[in-house]
Amino acid sequence: MENLYFVLPEIFISLSIMSLLIIGVFKKNSSSLIHNISLIILIIATVIIFNETIEIQKALLFNGSVIIDYLSSLMKVITLLSAFIVLAISRTYLKVIKISKIEYPILVLSSILGMMVMISSNDLIVFYMGLELQSLALYVLATFNRNNLKSSEAGLKYFVLSALSSGLLLYGCSLVYGFSGSTNFDIIASQLNSDEYALTFGIVFILVGLAFKISAVPFHMWAPDVYEGSPTTVTLFFTMVPKIAALTVFIRFLFVPFLNLIDQWQMILVFLSIASMLFGAIAAIGQTNLKRLIAYSSIGHIGYTLAGLASASNDGIQSSIIYITIYIFMNLGLFSCLLMLKRNNEYYEDINDLSGLSKNHPLLSLSLLIILFSLAGIPPLAGFFAKFYIFIAVIEQSMYFLAIVGLLSTVIAAFYYLRIIKIIYFDPEKEKYDQDHSPWLKFSLTVSTILILLYFVSPSQLVEVVLRINII
Repeated sequence: MENLYFVLPEIFISLSIMSLLIIGVFKKNSSSLIHNISLIILIIATVIIFNETIEIQKALLFNGSVIIDYLSSLMKVITLLSAFIVLAISRTYLKVIKISKIEYPILVLSSILGMMVMISSNDLIVFYMGLELQSLALYVLATFNRNNLKSSEAGLKYFVLSALSSGLLLYGCSLVYGFSGSTNFDIIASQLNSDEYALTFGIVFILVGLAFKISAVPFHMWAPDVYEGSPTTVTLFFTMVPKIAALTVFIRFLFVPFLNLIDQWQMILVFLSIASMLFGAIAAIGQTNLKRLIAYSSIGHIGYTLAGLASASNDGIQSSIIYITIYIFMNLGLFSCLLMLKRNNEYYEDINDLSGLSKNHPLLSLSLLIILFSLAGIPPLAGFFAKFYIFIAVIEQSMYFLAIVGLLSTVIAAFYYLRIIKIIYFDPEKEKYDQDHSPWLKFSLTVSTILILLYFVSPSQLVEVVLRINII
């Protein structure tokens, strides 16, 4: 029973999903009700995790295949709160484009359950089970607006390429199992022997699979099309929540079983990081669709996160977690602005649709200005601190080339962010957008803007939370 107590959030969400399905089947027109209940479920799960964190330092469950510690608790809380905000601001959008169905919140909860299993995994099989549970829900979410041709194409593309990456990942897991004799991370770490080089193949295949899930270059090919074709709130979900789980798996996988093989995987991470930072910055320059631009921007930001992990130090891991947390806030603000570009029940997502926005919507333009400057890493905004922590961690490990590439890609990325600001403030204005936004949408934009703007007042708050994580 003690074991079950520590996985109570996962059990609670599983039972909730089944209950919601039953309600959805037997009660007609219950999409709003299920949406509200889903929000409550996410809050309750977060509270349960908070209580667990207070009581426990570290617990291994089910023969060591599941781990509950500070890292898993923190990442689960960030995942649940991100999902809560995404669900809260989705409602109006789903109603407007007429896809407000009971399946949407249930699929979000299912993917969250998969991510929570991934975050707590201390075993290759448990990790793969969580990954597939997450992916199956995301396939359907990508193609949720089935009347839209782009959405159907996005879902199909994501499904085919994701299935390929899952196959490679499973092959890597089987290689690691074959050479080490176990799927448990702790046992693999103790079994490392003369077959180390043979294990490298397994590590490479698993890293390829994980790199696909976070859309790192050269495994990014699905991201721009899927981000553009999916409904906007689903794109927001894609850019934020799965990346938290994937980052946790990267940390668990590389720094527990394969800590002694740093020489084998460090250069792979360095390559993925450099390629993602440069490609993300350069490819975004020519984009006209805002969602495609965000896709390339997120590829660049993932590059910075991987740079922190490539430093192979505690400071690097902590800086990556800080980076992804700040990135979530910036992304939330950016998509909140995008969802406010609505006129006559039609959403606009082209860069030119922002033309002269400052004339008719000065507050929205100001928020967008702050968010874009933060994404570009302009001091004293939160985005600057996020990149600063990464650069410090990288330089401390004498990886100067990685820091130089990161700085160069920041400068390149600043170009397309400044181009958007120029369009907002200096181009001729267009017709006014609607002002009847939902309270949740206004709340998410206000909070994310204030946090980005005032982060410099007390940057130590987030740092102190993350400093408790010591993996190495």
